[in-house]
Amino acid sequence: VRLCSSSPDPSRDGENVVFEEKEGTVTLNILFSLSHEKNAGFFKTGKVFETFEAKLLHIESRPGRKSKNSGCDDLEFFMRCEVHITDTDIFINSLKRVADDVRTTPEEKGPWFPRKIRDLDKCNLLITKYDPDMDQDHPGFSDPEYRKRRCFIAELAANYKQGEPLPRMEYTQEEVATWREVYRTLRTIYPDLVCRQFLGGLQQLERECGYGEDSIPQLREVSAFLREETGFQLYPVAGLLSARDFLASLAFRVFQCTQYIRHASAPHALPGAVHCCHELLGHIPMLADKEFAQFSQEIGLASLGASDEDIETLNPLSFLHHLLSFLRQLYWFTVEFGLCWKVWSAGLLSSYGELIYALSNKPEYKPFNPEETAIQPYQDQTFQPVYFVSDSFEDAKIKMRQYSSSIKRPFSVRYDPFTCSLEVLDQPSKIQHALGQMRDDLKILHSALEKLG
Repeated sequence: VRLCSSSPDPSRDGENVVFEEKEGTVTLNILFSLSHEKNAGFFKTGKVFETFEAKLLHIESRPGRKSKNSGCDDLEFFMRCEVHITDTDIFINSLKRVADDVRTTPEEKGPWFPRKIRDLDKCNLLITKYDPDMDQDHPGFSDPEYRKRRCFIAELAANYKQGEPLPRMEYTQEEVATWREVYRTLRTIYPDLVCRQFLGGLQQLERECGYGEDSIPQLREVSAFLREETGFQLYPVAGLLSARDFLASLAFRVFQCTQYIRHASAPHALPGAVHCCHELLGHIPMLADKEFAQFSQEIGLASLGASDEDIETLNPLSFLHHLLSFLRQLYWFTVEFGLCWKVWSAGLLSSYGELIYALSNKPEYKPFNPEETAIQPYQDQTFQPVYFVSDSFEDAKIKMRQYSSSIKRPFSVRYDPFTCSLEVLDQPSKIQHALGQMRDDLKILHSALEKLG
């Protein structure tokens, strides 16, 4: 379900295969344009579809280039349709008689992923699980005022575009009271249970971003703080984001964050449903740590271009599992529910009940191993039966790098922090340019070492 007002992008959904055979038919992705004086040609294209009994699956239009003769805008159309396999050539030739610049979209080597930071506006695929309008077990399902409020806040996020000022939220007294209950309870147990990185980040947020019992932090101030500390920034999201889109955002050091609060009747509910208590208390203090921020970006970069299809390896632990599911599982059992002898994961840091449970003698503890972690079933309705423990953030990051290097992709990607964009290293010239930049960085480090003797 998409809760955004923008029209879909034909290159966004990973469906840009030129021809896809299906039971005697083919699915065609076709682009064509109509000049201003040929607008009647659109109705002629309809006749072509009717003649060949083409099944129209999707249609979009947008302004095209300026017409040299009339100075008016052309219109460009994207259509996805099914036609009989024997009619393919004549169908396309017939369209060329009534439309201009008829062409098929190029086939990509893998699923779409954002290349520039502004492309994150297209990473908005939401999962309806835990939505109070859909889930009868949600504490807010029977509260129409809460659902109305959630919808209002979600709409603000859905209309947001990268680069705009983050929307400010005027929270109600009831919402602040819910935050106060969560904050006060967790803050009393943090000093003895959480890792020093989290505690240090939280103390900074209390000093600089208004973290405390009496007000819910604003994303704008928190995002500005993170950018100075680790280069991360926040992006408002309308609900639970798909794994692919959430991980893709991490690749750009962007964390998608909700602004709505938990329902007042369940302030200490499990964090299966995303909300700002979970993210502002669970994720944000850790993202202020440079090592953890780098680890999060590593996971995001590993996800780019990953296939949804089943993969087979000789490793029995990863036999017939989705690659993207692997990455989602790894994120769940590290960033969400991982341990490093002291707590450092968001799912635990924002849930009083599970935090106490995780450090009791009831669950099972295992060393963090990506291959095993990737297939461990996780619980989003109750406590985890198993937690994976890392010796350090650096240890987890090294293991993640080794694991991601085994992912079968036809390309490698490199993040450019100066342009906030991703470069696909699919040509020798691109690799040579990247090596040149690395040499310049090494010269700076070498000079620094010389000055230190």
